[in-house]
Amino acid sequence: MRSPLEKARKNPESMKARILASARRIFGEYGFHGTTTRMIAKEVGIDISTLHYHWGDKNDLYEAVVIDVNNDLGQELFNVEKIVHDTSLEERMNISIDKMTDYLFDHPEVSNLVLLRFGRTRNEVDTDLKVPEFSGDIARSMGLTKDKKNPPPRAMMEVMTIMNAMHSFVSGENYFRPMLNLDRKKYIKMVKDTLKFILIPAFVLREGKTKKEDG
Repeated sequence: MRSPLEKARKNPESMKARILASARRIFGEYGFHGTTTRMIAKEVGIDISTLHYHWGDKNDLYEAVVIDVNNDLGQELFNVEKIVHDTSLEERMNISIDKMTDYLFDHPEVSNLVLLRFGRTRNEVDTDLKVPEFSGDIARSMGLTKDKKNPPPRAMMEVMTIMNAMHSFVSGENYFRPMLNLDRKKYIKMVKDTLKFILIPAFVLREGKTKKEDG
């Protein structure tokens, strides 16, 4: 028997999918504690009993949102990996930063939810153990480790640096963009250029040093 999330993903026009889409946006904007199921129901244009019929309680819906976001993020990373496979580290990072930045700006709730999870309180529903993490895959793709299941802490930290920088620029757009006096198109371009300027030389230099030491 398919779960509500599987049913929603299979039929994007269904009521389940409509509720899920609104829940992603609202949980992403207000967090778990700042969101009520009534807020979501109101945006969809349904009564609260209809929402509960399709998704159960708030915890169930939030868990589905986090899993859905992780599924989407994992698929996007997989798509990027197929494009950058067998290219140089510099080219991999150039393409990956472009693709992932565009994806995250198109789906800002992803970055919002990732960052909100860092600040989760002890009373909040725990979904982290039920969703996949992709840092090991990214570390392996970048050549930082050969073992994606048990990557070394340094490789994980380096991947976190890249992803957290992207998430921060996306989630903080409404704060940073007016400060910089940029329209959205120019802001996104500057985010990409800045990430590349700071991150690519550091990783390429590290790769060069590693090859010298191995040689």
